[in-house]
Amino acid sequence: MRTILRALVLCWLASIGAPAFAQDIPKDKQTKLGKYLTPKQAAEVVAAERGKVLFVDIRTRGELQFVGAAIDIDGHVPFVEMNEFGEWDDKAGRYKLEPNPTFSTSIEKLLARKGLSKTDKIILICRSGDRSARAVNILADIGFTNVWNQYEGFEGDLSAEGRRTVNGWKNASLPWSYKLDKAKVQLPGK
Repeated sequence: MRTILRALVLCWLASIGAPAFAQDIPKDKQTKLGKYLTPKQAAEVVAAERGKVLFVDIRTRGELQFVGAAIDIDGHVPFVEMNEFGEWDDKAGRYKLEPNPTFSTSIEKLLARKGLSKTDKIILICRSGDRSARAVNILADIGFTNVWNQYEGFEGDLSAEGRRTVNGWKNASLPWSYKLDKAKVQLPGK
């Protein structure tokens, strides 16, 4: 009976757009701050709080360019990026990704440009929600207090067939485009 009641409460909360509970979020997508939004919830927050929230895509430049981006992002700041030499990571089976050394200062610049501070609401989106969780933790460690993980990401989780068709911004049919706005992307060396 308890399990059924909990499931009903979770369904009701999801239907009214309530943020998810940490215990319902996969471990690799959980954060120190415990703030989570689905793509639909993130879109609703961005629309309702346009001037009071910073919405940042933290995927690599390649992901942004070739996969597309949410139209309503305020900016793009890669959390990690391929190194300039295109070195291979045997363990991960892909090109090596290195931390962006200017990540947190670039987030601070976006906040300042919008007239916001470290205590204002920030929503981070990555490919599937795990990288944005790590980024939330980095920001929490340096004093940010209101950073939310859009935990399904832009493309979402992998299906049993290995395709990103389970959830995420694109699969929720939220507004996105392949056309990038130069004013919103982080250019190398900036």
